Amino acid sequence: MKRKEFIQNSSLLIAGTLIAKDSLFDISDGEIVYGQNEKRYKLVNDWVKADAATLPVKDCHEMVQDAKGRIVLLTNETKNNVIFFNKKGKLLSTWGHDFPGGHGLTIWGDKEQFLFITDTDKNEFYKATIDGKILQTWKYPVDSGKYVDPKRFIPTETTITKDGEIYVADGYGMQYITHYDAQGKIKNIFGGRGNEEKHLDNAHGITIDYRTSPETLIITDRTRCCFKRFSMNGDYIETISLPGACVCRPVIKGDHLYAAVLRSPDLNNVDSGFVIILNKENKVVSVLCGSEAAYENGKLKPFHQTEKLFKHPHDVLVDDEENLYVCQWSSGKVYPYKFKPVK
Repeated sequence: MKRKEFIQNSSLLIAGTLIAKDSLFDISDGEIVYGQNEKRYKLVNDWVKADAATLPVKDCHEMVQDAKGRIVLLTNETKNNVIFFNKKGKLLSTWGHDFPGGHGLTIWGDKEQFLFITDTDKNEFYKATIDGKILQTWKYPVDSGKYVDPKRFIPTETTITKDGEIYVADGYGMQYITHYDAQGKIKNIFGGRGNEEKHLDNAHGITIDYRTSPETLIITDRTRCCFKRFSMNGDYIETISLPGACVCRPVIKGDHLYAAVLRSPDLNNVDSGFVIILNKENKVVSVLCGSEAAYENGKLKPFHQTEKLFKHPHDVLVDDEENLYVCQWSSGKVYPYKFKPVK
């Protein structure tokens, strides 16, 4: 499908969102198509079948899909921290009243699955059963020798190896990545603030990249608009620069890496988020509600928001049918958006 410049004398009101006159769209069957190349999507209107008055959300921080196909959402709303939907948006169940700073949500396990949750208000992270029983709690990593004040530990994300070893990113605190063994004891700590490539600033997210051999870690450096790749032992390998994109956690599905972009780098430039998708070679192949990737002398030109659909997208989930879900921070307490792929 060829791209068209869609210009009207007045703004379009689509899905309850104003879309700027100078935006560029693909149009299919009268609907906007977001993204480019092999990763293009249509918005599923009114996906969530729930009442915000009885099922409130504050900030929708992260989402995962469990082995039963359920969509699991973490919010910092203590009336219902963890919410389960089916893929059609029907509310299935909720649990959790004790995570006022619920932020990071990671699912782990095959035959039996567990949730790992970080709380930025309580300066802790947790391992829980899928139905809400807290099995283990970690406070600040005092044994690392890097922390003397528990309030300086503000964990934002975890990732867990197949063998159960844990990496936790202190994205709002001192920027260290703490590595725990499968029993929950500290093995290593790396990163931290600084100006060298091995250092981090807003290490907001972390994931294991099994596309590489051996596997590696991809860690967010949101202030510097990039991801950084490290070995599993914490050695710096490379920087994946994404100018103009304050990326949240990296999410890998198949050969692609997906990320919500909270906003453009200027901290006053609010309500400027979009979603970005990279291939295995770290090339940007699609941007939803943002400018298309443009390379000059092998380097990306800065991205910017082009459509006012998102305010502060915070996480991306790709389900088992390749549908895309985007949850948001500080965006009017909206439920996550769902997009279906365009073939």
